[in-house]
Amino acid sequence: MLRIYIIGLTILIIAIVANAIIVKLGVNSWYDFINLLTNEGADAFKLISLVNYLWLFIGYPLVLGCGYLIGDKLHYAIFG
Repeated sequence: MLRIYIIGLTILIIAIVANAIIVKLGVNSWYDFINLLTNEGADAFKLISLVNYLWLFIGYPLVLGCGYLIGDKLHYAIFG
């Protein structure tokens, strides 16, 4: 159970840092995209750029996956 907690905490920290960085870079976060969907409906898919698509559907899942790996390695380093 502690392993799952450490991995989850690591993913959370990495997600917060990733969101802070992409906001500074001017790329849409999931919060921005959901807000756009709420306001524009299906037209939101036409309004976002290729960079935003790449980040939301490829980059962000990869970053969170790396968060899992880091959390798993951290747990192993602490508890063997």
